[in-house]
Amino acid sequence: MGHKIERTTEDIKRELTAIFRELKDPRVKDAFISIIRVEVTNDLSYCTVYVSAIEGMERCKLACKGLDSAKGFIRRELGHRLRLRHVPELIFTASDSIEYSANISRILNDLDIKDDDNYDS
Repeated sequence: MGHKIERTTEDIKRELTAIFRELKDPRVKDAFISIIRVEVTNDLSYCTVYVSAIEGMERCKLACKGLDSAKGFIRRELGHRLRLRHVPELIFTASDSIEYSANISRILNDLDIKDDDNYDS
C-alpha cells in the first residue's frame, strides 16, 4: 500500500502543477507559486498541498485563497486526469520555503568571500 500512496502522491503533485497553470484566477495566475510538498492520507480522503510563492508569504496566502475558491474545479480536473475512484479533499497550505531559500541565498551571496591564494588543493 505504501508504494501506491507514494506513486499517487507524485501523480497528484504533477497534475496539480499542470492544473495551476491553467487557472484564470489572478490571485493564482499572477503569483509565481510552486508546490513544495504533497501529503496524502492512507485512505486517500485528504490531500494537503504545501504551496510557496517567491514573492513571499503574504502573496502565497492570497494565492491559497484563490486555490481554495477553485477547489471544485481542481478536484474535478484531478479526477479526470488521474482516473481516481475517489478524489481526495484538497487542503492548500501556505509555506514560506521559497522565500526562506531565497533569503539564505541572498545572505550567502552578500558574504564577501575572497579566494585565498595561499590555499593548496
